This record gives sequence, structure tokens and C-alpha cells, in this order.
Amino acid sequence: MQSTRPNILWICTDQQRFDTITSLGNPHIRTPNIDRLVSEGVAFTRAYAQSTICSPSRASFLTGRYPRTTRVTKNGAPYFPEDEVLVTKILTDSGYDCGLVGKLHLSSNRNEQMPFGVERRYDDGYRYYRWSPTPRNGWVVGHDYQVWLKEQGIEWEKHYKKREGGIAAKYSQTSWCTYEAERFIRYNSHAPWLLSVNLFDPHEPFDPPSEYKQRYKPEEMPLPRWKEGELANKPLIQQSDYVNGGQGGLGPACAKLSNLEKQEYVADYYAMIEQIDDHVGDLLAALEETGQRENTLIIFMSDHGEMLGDHGLIWKGAYFYEGLVHVPLIVSWPGHILQNVQSDALVELVDIAPTLLEICGIEVPYYMQGKSFLPILTGQTDPHVHKDHVYCEFYHALLNTHADTYATMYYDGRYKIVVYQGVELGELYDHESDPDEYDNLWDDPKWFHKKFELMKKCFDATIDTVDPKPPLLYFS
Repeated sequence: MQSTRPNILWICTDQQRFDTITSLGNPHIRTPNIDRLVSEGVAFTRAYAQSTICSPSRASFLTGRYPRTTRVTKNGAPYFPEDEVLVTKILTDSGYDCGLVGKLHLSSNRNEQMPFGVERRYDDGYRYYRWSPTPRNGWVVGHDYQVWLKEQGIEWEKHYKKREGGIAAKYSQTSWCTYEAERFIRYNSHAPWLLSVNLFDPHEPFDPPSEYKQRYKPEEMPLPRWKEGELANKPLIQQSDYVNGGQGGLGPACAKLSNLEKQEYVADYYAMIEQIDDHVGDLLAALEETGQRENTLIIFMSDHGEMLGDHGLIWKGAYFYEGLVHVPLIVSWPGHILQNVQSDALVELVDIAPTLLEICGIEVPYYMQGKSFLPILTGQTDPHVHKDHVYCEFYHALLNTHADTYATMYYDGRYKIVVYQGVELGELYDHESDPDEYDNLWDDPKWFHKKFELMKKCFDATIDTVDPKPPLLYFS
């Protein structure tokens, strides 16, 4: 590593699955600019979120600590714990100029105790702050994206037409995020800098601009992963959501959808990701035109995935299937880290914060629980080995749905176990024989000993997230 501190462009999409990138194996989608990041960096093909829900996941990767430790375990919480420290705050205190565009979502997007009900801010380290939790209108004075629309003479309610393809591409929130990000990149006189670009897409309601929607024909899209009869020994909330709709009936019910209707969801989802890809290209161009690409590290990732019809489910929830917990993670900094490397090491999003600090030459605080993967980026260690397991949590994380559901997931690269607290049913999958997770082995007597072994490891992983105490000081 050179001593020069890089600029950091941190792109985080919302609800993007791992299998949505052309160069990483999806022939149905077009992502040439993300593909470029893959060829010019390290793509972690087995990266996992620590929660299947936005706020717990974001709090985790921004602090380098697990959701249970941060106490941010659900969406809609009224506050973010003031004693938690974001990696952006640490970077700011070390001389970085930090900016945020788009979502923050560490607490409720509608805080009634604050003026206009916007999300509360803490000492987050962001100087440049352009906040937009979602494209839709509904805040008293409007979040920054809605304010920008009004400045363009655009009224959301008149221009947004979901069935035809949402709002026009040039007025979409993704375009606005790129506009604000480019302003930061082109006119920032401070160095070094970090810019968090937190896009709302490809989050539901799956409403790509018509320009992108027209590029994907539903009948040409792959069908979701589904095996007839697989629900027989799956969790009751999954059986219910299959019949009544995702997230306890808030979303579409796969039981009532034709194959073509399921493919329409896939087509719209892919269209949204193609628009994201175009704007990744815009940001790369801005870096190159300003002479900053050489010293800018780029992260491309997502906070969690999307079921997208797999196993009879659409949207997110209290599930731990690959479509929801397995996410893209690409790091690119040509000339400083490896290029065109695909690492299948088990990596967690909680590992990002300590990695950034180590890259910037900043001591990693004792309370961070993630493990830096910088040695993989620099070729100092085996690119296929990082952790022996990944861990994920769901503690009644969605308000008003999946009530009383508390669960943890442990995955060692072959076996995945999901333990639901307070109920008899759990999940156990062997990815060697069943990579698509159709057959739940939890109740199979032949798997009793393996289930017991993995339950113990899952319990150990939970205990490992206990908040680390300060080092003991001994006095003579």
C-alpha cells in the first residue's frame, strides 16, 4: 500500500441481489460499467449482509459492528444510539471531507420530534448532506430530491406513473443522486474525500423509467427459483406470505401470479439496475475528467437483497435465502489493489469499515467487530480465504409485519442453518447438494447431529457479537 490516502466513492444500492451483474454470471442483464469495476478490481462473490432489513444492515456496515451490538435491530426506530460511531465520523476526524447523497436510514425516516419530521442526524461526519430516503413525496417541506424536482418545475404526483414506468429517467431519484454526486466530485476542493452515494433503487415498488422498462421483455426473463411442494416444511411466515403477499400481505402474493407476471417483476428489477449501471458510468467519467480516478477507491455494494419470486416470495422479510442475504461487493482502485480478481472468500459487510480505516492508515478501534479484507485486495493473502462463516440476524426488524419473529443465520460456505427463537421449526440447507435451498433438512433424522453441531456454532456466533469491552488496565 502507498501512503497516499485515497478518495473514496462508496456506492450503495438498496435491495440488490448478488446475481444481477453480467460479468458475474447473469446473461439476462446489461451492466457494462459495473463489469468494468469487476475487471478493474476485486469482486467478492460471497459477500453477506448482517441483516435482511435496511436500518440494521446500514448501521452495521457503517459502524463495523453487528446489529445486535449497535442496538439498531429494526426499521422505524425513533433514534440511532448516540454512543455508536460511524466510520465516516472517524474519517472526518482524521482529515477526510465526507459527503452523503440519498439514503441514510439509521433511524426512522419520519421523526415526529424533529422539524418537518425528517430523519434525525447525529455526529455522523458528513459535511455535504443531500438527504432523500425514498423518491416519493410526503414530507412537509420535501426531502432534497423532492425539493430539486420542484426547482425543475416537476410535480411528482403528475409525472409519476408506475404502470407506464415510473417517472422519466432524467427526473428519477437515481439521476438526482448522480447529479449531486457529480457536483461533489467536480467542485470539491477538499482532499481527501469520501462520498456515500446511497441510491433507493432497485427497491420496490419496481418502477423503472419507461426508457429502461422497454429494454427488458418479461417473456425473456428467467423464472424465480421454485420447486413444487417446497413449502411443506418451510417456516409458517413463508407459507403465509406465499398466499397472502410479501411482508405479511403488504406485497404481491406469488400464489396468485402467473409465470409471466413473475417475469415482469424480474424485468422491471433488471431495468432499474441497468439505469444504476449507466449512472455508475457517469460517476466514473466525472472522476476521469477531473483527474481523480487514479486516487479514488470505489466500493459498489448493496445493503441486502430481494427475494424476487424465489421460493414463492417477493420483497424482503424474515428470510435468509441467498437472494436476500447474499449481495454484490466490488472494490476497485487500479494501480493500488488487485485487478480482475473474483474472490469466493466468505466476507461480511461488517468488514468494510475496518478495511477502509486500514487502507487510510487509521488505527481500527478496538470496538469494531469486522475483519479487514485489505490483505485480499493487495494480494498478501489467499483471495479465497477470509472467514470461516458469516452471520445474519432478524429481530422483529419490520414494524407491523412478521411480529415476534426472531432468528439468526449461520453459514459456513456449505451448510446454512437458520434458528428461529421460541418455535420448533428451523431451516438447514446443504449447498453442495442443494444450492438453491429447496430442501429443508431441519426435521430429517439423518441430519440430527449436523443440525446440533451447527446450532452450537450459530449460538457461538451470536455470543461473539457481544459488545467488546475496553482493554483492561493493570496497575502495580
